[in-house]
Amino acid sequence: MFTFEKQQKVFNINGIKIGGQPGENPPLMISSMFHNKDRIVVDRKGNFDRARATEIIKKQEELSKVTGIPGMVAMVANSPEEAKIYIDFFLETTDMPFGIDMWVAEQRAKATEYVSKLGVQHKFLYNSITPWDKDIKGQVERLKDLGIKHVVIQAFDDQDQSPSGRVKSLESIMAQGADSFETVIVDTSVMNMPSTSFSLVANRMIKEKHGLPCGGAYSNGTHMWKEIKEIWGMDGFKAMDAVVQGMSSALWSDFNFCGPAVTAPRVFPAVASAHMMLSTFVFDETGIIYDNPELPLRKYFGEFITKITEGGSRKKGK
Repeated sequence: MFTFEKQQKVFNINGIKIGGQPGENPPLMISSMFHNKDRIVVDRKGNFDRARATEIIKKQEELSKVTGIPGMVAMVANSPEEAKIYIDFFLETTDMPFGIDMWVAEQRAKATEYVSKLGVQHKFLYNSITPWDKDIKGQVERLKDLGIKHVVIQAFDDQDQSPSGRVKSLESIMAQGADSFETVIVDTSVMNMPSTSFSLVANRMIKEKHGLPCGGAYSNGTHMWKEIKEIWGMDGFKAMDAVVQGMSSALWSDFNFCGPAVTAPRVFPAVASAHMMLSTFVFDETGIIYDNPELPLRKYFGEFITKITEGGSRKKGK
């Protein structure tokens, strides 16, 4: 269940390993800032609360350090000019990798040109090459010319929303050259909370067949379920969000677009806890606990690991 015969690819984004067998590397959390209704945004001309933005970034860095869960930030912008302001601020504030979240392809391309001009392609995750793009081959060529190294492919089929539809969508996009970058990770498109399961099954299918790192925007499923805040209240919503983010991150996921960076204090511990359980699931199946020192299990339960690996608990096959 948690082991793939197919060799799993591991990529490196500015020192962060992403991919591999389940339990081998902690999942990368990709949070968002400057999104719609983000309280730090003053206007869409690039004015924002810099002190609070810095505080949020530093908190995410702290949580990454103590949990072992790596993080980066995708910054939402409505124009290339706005994106440039956020990029400059982010590079001045942290060494974390980053992405730019812009739905309009032409504007996203201009922001990507600025990344190339700054020479920080090694820190940049391009999000994303999608099935809705009209000229995928042309987009790939432009990104190559700009020296872009790390890309997200979004896999989804409007006509076949099953897990296998997502696999077919991915393969169609890869056939147009999108698989030729240094790093290729696959977003299996969460549409709502219950359909998150389809994304997770697609992750497993893609890892089985192609060995690529997979994940999704699991926060899409939770944050779009707006009426539940009225039914369950904010505490109920936060509990649901933490459970979905943690559980999803442990089921064949190498990364997670985990929602607003301000929610990191609940998301990172939830994901770290889920990953500890994944590590012991993997141990029960394989007898292996990977030697990555950043694994949450190694950070918090070293004595337990010693006991189960040296005979203090049931070993695999005994």
